[in-house]
Amino acid sequence: MPFSVVDALIVGAGPVGLTMAAALTHQGLKCRIIEKAPAPSDKSKALVVWCRTMELLDPLGLTEVFIKTGLKINGGSMYANGKRLVHLELTSDESPYGFPLMIPQNETERLLTEHLTQKGVTIERQTELVSFDEGPDSVNCKLRHADGSEETFVTPWLIGCDGAHSAVRHTLGLPFTGVAEPNDWILADIHVEGPLAPDEVSVFWHENGTLAFFPISNQGRFRVIADTGAASDHGRPPEPTLADAQARVDERGPGGLTLSDPVWIANFRINERKVSDYRKGRVMLSGDAAHIHSPAGGQGMNTGMQDAFNLAWKLALVQRGEGLAEPLLQSYSVERSEIGDQVLKKAGQVTKLATLRNPVAQYLRDHIAPIMGSFQFVRDKIRDEWFELSINYRHSPISADHWPRLTGGLAAGDRLCDSPLASAIDGHSSTIFTLIRDKRHTLLLLTGPNDGDSVSKLQKIADEAKTAFPGMLSAHLILRADSATAKVNHGSSELPAWLDPEGRLHEKLHAASPTLILVRPDGYIGYRCQPADGNALLAHLGGYLVRKN
Repeated sequence: MPFSVVDALIVGAGPVGLTMAAALTHQGLKCRIIEKAPAPSDKSKALVVWCRTMELLDPLGLTEVFIKTGLKINGGSMYANGKRLVHLELTSDESPYGFPLMIPQNETERLLTEHLTQKGVTIERQTELVSFDEGPDSVNCKLRHADGSEETFVTPWLIGCDGAHSAVRHTLGLPFTGVAEPNDWILADIHVEGPLAPDEVSVFWHENGTLAFFPISNQGRFRVIADTGAASDHGRPPEPTLADAQARVDERGPGGLTLSDPVWIANFRINERKVSDYRKGRVMLSGDAAHIHSPAGGQGMNTGMQDAFNLAWKLALVQRGEGLAEPLLQSYSVERSEIGDQVLKKAGQVTKLATLRNPVAQYLRDHIAPIMGSFQFVRDKIRDEWFELSINYRHSPISADHWPRLTGGLAAGDRLCDSPLASAIDGHSSTIFTLIRDKRHTLLLLTGPNDGDSVSKLQKIADEAKTAFPGMLSAHLILRADSATAKVNHGSSELPAWLDPEGRLHEKLHAASPTLILVRPDGYIGYRCQPADGNALLAHLGGYLVRKN
């Protein structure tokens, strides 16, 4: 297939590859996406989209269609010995999408594919990456099509989103280190009738193993998962039946549950593996090609999709000649590899806790869990980790603070919280998330108590930054709620001005004096500076962006 200009070749059209294509297209790049499978999977596989992923989908215009298609759930409960040990309310005011969204993976892929079709991107199915060689300025790829014909294709960047058995990773020769979890598991997507909360995840700990129910639809369909004991050394167990699934539910569940109408029943085994580096030259890995782990917590697909959002804006800056390749693309590997390590560790810990076999360990687990779950801060921490709101890049090479030691607030590398705003000119309402939907960096300039003295200085800082890095950032002035300067005299500045009516943003950011907050295109704080210093800001931006003036 001829392509006049293609900025990247994506291998793999699962949810991560599709998200990568959507995020790159949103950034204005042209990509080609190939997939060796002849048709999309009809399996539900990954079920949950967490609120951080929905926040990242929002600038692409995808969040609302996801919500209309999926099922919101409100909580999760853990049971043992016939009683509920812990109940978690899975809602949060910290995000506009503060709830888990249950949506089968095949539906996620369908929505992303439809979005790409509308953007003019076609998935090339039955097209396989046979080999590739990296040159100084491009990657030479050999592709094989359905009819057996081969094509040589040259691309500036190659991105492997081709799953756990990634051909891209194998060709790079990157070790996929880790272990297989020692138990076999059964899953069933099935109709469940009986006393089961329709809008909650329900987990039952039993002396013989764990049993979990995840709502899929409001018509009584659930994903049922149970471990079936130690894996055999003599190959895979026989394919499970409806009777096998019912037996596990009867053994471990609350009683009175009847399974019927199975869509999918299968065995699986958990592997926990990861590469140490997500990038080698002009070739990157994302999703299961870089990391696989226990499905506990439902983090896998979301982690892969967030790999894509992290890489897309960086690759776009480099490809447009606005960003420096080494600091930006190496930060992708550093940032996402750390997150991959965290997800791998936490998912493994949850799996081990759920599959304890020692009676003493089970007794301690079942008695300590309700004590820990009684503390609100513990419930909040678990929720924020599941929702992926606590993900941060504080240790990234492109995150930096110039900040007074005795004050706190959200640090460089943290996700910026949402907050209501009102125009300082005409009073119309907006939000921080609306401001930072920009494809570029967003510079927030927050005034101190004597805002009249700081406005002109902040306007000058914004003008200088936009002149030095034209087209690479937008800027907004944020005034205190009790501001004496309700209307700003812009002069020659085109700096939009907003009021922080509830003072929430100033409080979260500890903006007690004139403050600069630089927000990356993926919604994380890249740099903060107090007191505001324009030269320090320019030096930070020059560390990975190409200065034009």
